Amino acid sequence: MNAPDEIATRCGFVALIGAPNAGKSTLINQLAGAKVSIVSRKVQTTRSLVRGIAIEGAAQIIFVDTPGIFAPKRRLDRAMVTSAWGGATDADAIALLVDARKGMDEEVSAILARLTHLGGVRILVLNKIDSVEPPSLLELAEKLNRELNFAETFMISALRGHGVPKFRQKLAELMPAGPWLYPEDQISDAPLRTLAAEITREKIFERLHDELPYQSTVETELWKDLKDKSVRIEQTIYVTREGHKKIVIGEGGRTIKAIGAAARKEIMEATDQTVHLFLFVKVRENWADDPQRYREMGLDFPKH
Repeated sequence: MNAPDEIATRCGFVALIGAPNAGKSTLINQLAGAKVSIVSRKVQTTRSLVRGIAIEGAAQIIFVDTPGIFAPKRRLDRAMVTSAWGGATDADAIALLVDARKGMDEEVSAILARLTHLGGVRILVLNKIDSVEPPSLLELAEKLNRELNFAETFMISALRGHGVPKFRQKLAELMPAGPWLYPEDQISDAPLRTLAAEITREKIFERLHDELPYQSTVETELWKDLKDKSVRIEQTIYVTREGHKKIVIGEGGRTIKAIGAAARKEIMEATDQTVHLFLFVKVRENWADDPQRYREMGLDFPKH
């Protein structure tokens, strides 16, 4: 089925920005109606721009889930923050997502200061409202709107979906007139091999959130469609130390087997086909300084 008559269609980009753990990935998955971005209790899990695509009436809304904006310390941090602001600059609308429980902290204040210099429609979205009393929510909304005059303010729970349909409807109205950029049934522009690598990386975070530092990445090295319609996927998990490799593999290979089983199940749901997943762990001490690894993640390599 094709998009409605092009005269009536709308299409545009919305950047979701905010501090780490504000709930951007959870929200984009709700908006797109399927998993397109990894979700983790660890902060800074989204490393590059992930586009989720939603249809609302005659409008196609392309959501850019940017990495959380924070004070960068390492080269990878700088690449992520640069990527986040790049995504916001090009968007038709910018939605600032704020964790209502944390309120207006230093990170949010820094983002607000920079947002004043960006064009486009700016929207405030207070998330995790189910854990905050209404008077406190209203007070926070007023405070943030005093700092920056937002075109709209929404209060939602990305996890439960409360307030999300109304938010999506408003965004549809704001999109410029024009033809759709993607087929109606497409929910992300991320290649499947990239999504598969992100899913495995999420499972590593879930399993080893307290043991393994951020210096790990996953790359899909092989994606082979087999005659029986199944797919063979080989992925390499890169870590920076031998000790980290032992943590990922686990005693008797138990940890990597559990990571692989969880990832395979979710990749099967995403691809709608039988998946044979093979995981390998390699030590690459300086991968965080390797331009090729940044290109694999869709990030520009910072020179400093």
